[in-house]
Amino acid sequence: MEDQEKYDRAKKQIDQEKGWYSHLFAYIVFSTIEQLFYAGVFDDGRFTTHMPFWGRYITPTVWGIGLLLHWLYVFKGVRFNKLYKTWEIRKIKELMEKEEEEFEQRVRNRRTGK
Repeated sequence: MEDQEKYDRAKKQIDQEKGWYSHLFAYIVFSTIEQLFYAGVFDDGRFTTHMPFWGRYITPTVWGIGLLLHWLYVFKGVRFNKLYKTWEIRKIKELMEKEEEEFEQRVRNRRTGK
C-alpha cells in the first residue's frame, strides 16, 4: 500500500511538471508570435502603429507572473490556497449540515403527515 501511495504522489508530481512545461511552451510560442505581430511582421505595422509602446508588454508580463506562480507551486511546493482550503472545509461542513437538516425536516413532515 505504501509503494502505491509513493507511486501516486510521484505520478501526480510528474503530471504537474508536464503541465508547467506545457504552460511554458505556450507562453514562449504565443509571446513570440505576439511580439512579431507588434513589430509589424504580419501587417506591415498598420495596426500596431496606433498602439502605445507599453501595450506590447502587458500580456507577456501578466502571463509571466502567472507562469512564475505556477512554477513556485509545482517545483517549490508553495501553496497559495491556505485561505481557500479553510473556506472550502467550512463550506463543505455548512452544506452537509444543511442537507442533514433538510433530511430531518422531511422525516418530521412524514411523521406528522404534512
